[in-house]
Amino acid sequence: MTGVYEIAQLGAKVLRQKAEAVADVRNAEVRRIIEAMQATLASTSGVGIAAPQIGESKRIIIMASRPTPRYPSAPLMEPTVMINPGFQVLSETQEKDWEGCLSIPGIRALVPRYHEIMIHYTDQQGGLVEAQLSGFVARIFQHEFDHLEGKTYLDRVENNMDIFAESEFIKLINSKF
Repeated sequence: MTGVYEIAQLGAKVLRQKAEAVADVRNAEVRRIIEAMQATLASTSGVGIAAPQIGESKRIIIMASRPTPRYPSAPLMEPTVMINPGFQVLSETQEKDWEGCLSIPGIRALVPRYHEIMIHYTDQQGGLVEAQLSGFVARIFQHEFDHLEGKTYLDRVENNMDIFAESEFIKLINSKF
């Protein structure tokens, strides 16, 4: 069993590289990376992780939306491993909402994302999967996909005034209830 990996932090070279496509999903090294990603994500309150975040420049993401202290209203979904993912925009409509990142602790920002997308990826058995996503889970996918392109959510922020310290974000959210 693979253990929990250290999460690459903003400034790490691997977070700014375009990740390499996975040639063989059944390769032992690919399996090791996926196990490491699963263990690492499970040890956090995150809702997704990309291979570059554990130092592996491979096109693999895991989406695992669930209510957590960081995302209390997140919908519950089974952790889903996506290899060589891609997407098409179904509607040009974008929504701004709050995002954080395991690689950028202590910061939250309002980030515009497409509301509806069609995704495709290879699953762990080598099958091609397509699905339509909207709202929060579409946001997670786009956030993790950006990691594969060498981008972080801060690259998507439209205005620096939309970037908050986590402590100020919590005050803001608590003041609304």
